[in-house]
Amino acid sequence: VERSVFFISDGTGITAESFGQSLLAQFSGPMFCHHTLPYIDTREKAVRALMQITEAHQAEKVQPIIFMTVLNEEVSQLMHTSGAYIIDLFSTFLPGLEIELGSHPLYTVGKKRSTTSSDSYHRRIEAVQFALDNDDGARFRHYEKADIILLGASRSGKTPTCIYLGLQFGIFAANYPITEDDLDKGIRLPDALKPYKERLL
Repeated sequence: VERSVFFISDGTGITAESFGQSLLAQFSGPMFCHHTLPYIDTREKAVRALMQITEAHQAEKVQPIIFMTVLNEEVSQLMHTSGAYIIDLFSTFLPGLEIELGSHPLYTVGKKRSTTSSDSYHRRIEAVQFALDNDDGARFRHYEKADIILLGASRSGKTPTCIYLGLQFGIFAANYPITEDDLDKGIRLPDALKPYKERLL
């Protein structure tokens, strides 16, 4: 049975998604159905998101999970009425940092983006999108654009690693899952990977 997981943000949603996927990758039992809802920055958008969350709850008969990076107070309050299990990254970490640093947070959406160069930011966004588009051997034809290709068994953390490399360093990382069929053929590279041997990790 699948369990819906929502990555909700009043920005791009990349932080909520990469953080949430990294945590979920540590659990091999449940089957998760991912929903990324970016730019939920008005009451109207929040209400539509709540409807989607409620529909998933009713259909699956199990509490959805929400990873949330929302600074808009009204949107945040509405999300907390959803009945979902919520991991709110900002409310979890900002209060402690406020005490430690002796400074109030700016509560500015997209503040991280404003502290980096535009070229660096856009490359990192493209790298994260590349990681998502080239997940689990989905599209071999894009491998020539990859800086690295992670090779490994399913659920070994390839996807969150690729997203992390893209988000933090702008590295274009694809990943390829080794299956039982590959192992049955002996110790040799799958044909799709042979042209890219120097990029494999």
